[in-house]
Amino acid sequence: MAEDRAPATRAEAVEFVRELPVRPDYFGAGYREGEPYDGDPARWAVLGEDCVWRREPLPDGVLASLTRAFVLPATKDKEPVQVSLTVTVHADVTGGRRDMAVSLEESLRCPEQRLNATQRVRGLYSQANPFEEERNAIADDDLVEYGEYLVDGDEQARPFNWYKYRLGPVTVAATARIGAGRTEEERSAVSSEVAKGVSFVAADIDRLAGAGGPSGKAASR
Repeated sequence: MAEDRAPATRAEAVEFVRELPVRPDYFGAGYREGEPYDGDPARWAVLGEDCVWRREPLPDGVLASLTRAFVLPATKDKEPVQVSLTVTVHADVTGGRRDMAVSLEESLRCPEQRLNATQRVRGLYSQANPFEEERNAIADDDLVEYGEYLVDGDEQARPFNWYKYRLGPVTVAATARIGAGRTEEERSAVSSEVAKGVSFVAADIDRLAGAGGPSGKAASR
């Protein structure tokens, strides 16, 4: 997304992230909206110096950030898959690049991270693919991170995947917590479907940029 096609104000950015169409089946058959479904576009997740994730007000230079939750419900022998998708609009391309750089650094700074009151991730490693390496067709940069998550009181580790794309000043990221009960082949299939879902959202952002935004209006830069 070219900077002059991106939302220019907080109000435009909030409208953009709220109206961006994201279907549960982007991530595979059987997904549905989670509860709660979305959050406050005036706050985003920040990894503290203590390696704990917290929701904090947006800093200067970030116009909006909206997280949506999706879930593949549990079955008799499989735990659910939980997907969180976040679209963030920065004031400029430099801010989007900085966001990607910070994300890459975080797994090095905090190889184990506390997600919430009951879950943590560990063993994280990242791979960054700049556009110049022709790793993707839409994004300017992308980042993939793998590890495992644990639930307090349960020693069984479960797969944790994280994907992040940058399209100009806009980033789209998703985490996937893959519940137990799946074979290696099934886990790989889930990971592949979630990655495709992020690509679908990135393609929607690219398409909307060409149309001038969710409602077809050009940005007011």
